[in-house]
Amino acid sequence: MKKVKTLILRTAGTNCDKETEYAFKAAGSETELVHINVLMKNKSAFGKYQILAIPGGFTYGDDIGSGKILANEIKFNLKNELSSFVKRGNLVIGICNGFQVLVKMGLLPNLSNTRDLDVDATLSLNDSGKFMDKWVYLKRFGRDKCVWAKDLPEVSYLPIAHAEGKFIPRSHAVLKGLQDASQVVFRYADRDGICSKDNTPNGSIDDIAGICDPTGRILGMMPHPERHISYLQHPNWRRPEENKKGMCVGLRIFRNGVKFMSK
Repeated sequence: MKKVKTLILRTAGTNCDKETEYAFKAAGSETELVHINVLMKNKSAFGKYQILAIPGGFTYGDDIGSGKILANEIKFNLKNELSSFVKRGNLVIGICNGFQVLVKMGLLPNLSNTRDLDVDATLSLNDSGKFMDKWVYLKRFGRDKCVWAKDLPEVSYLPIAHAEGKFIPRSHAVLKGLQDASQVVFRYADRDGICSKDNTPNGSIDDIAGICDPTGRILGMMPHPERHISYLQHPNWRRPEENKKGMCVGLRIFRNGVKFMSK
């Protein structure tokens, strides 16, 4: 199998880049942390990588909305290069702030699967009005459509850390399009996999915690898989049923991406 190389994009305010790099290395990928300014000066560098990761953080201080400035930088300076990158069959993952970036530049949900990058959704302030930092249950959907979520357990447990995580589609038609195309990958749930408003920490429409594009190769999610790479990171790691490396859902997500590209 060929060696996979991951571009981890960073800029002012990115603060989960090192954890994301560690996760990809643990999954078997070579990595390189690249600042957005460097990438804009050397656009051909996209050709060196098979995976693009946009980590969590508070890019540009979330001054005009989480992820909006970085989204515009990519959309208006690297749109053609990114479109070519995706068209070649490569993978993209956006986590937390990275999810906000992908949505606000139009790469997700991209229901029409075109290069127009129309913005059909947003991620807004939590209903609580507060920053939330806790572990949540997620139920997997999409019939394994998404490369990153292949063979994950039906119910997972991962941490969130965000103030603007409420997923809002532009219209009911957009929401129905996501549902009909199986592009909803994760919904907030309880430990039994029951999805409801009571189990949704930020008020997301349809309890949505993560979505993919029509190809299943681009994933955006609010929870942080890079924070569950070792079973020791699990809140209940001392309990025998949790003390298993197989429980590391975060690591499994990264391994899915690396394994897919290695083939």
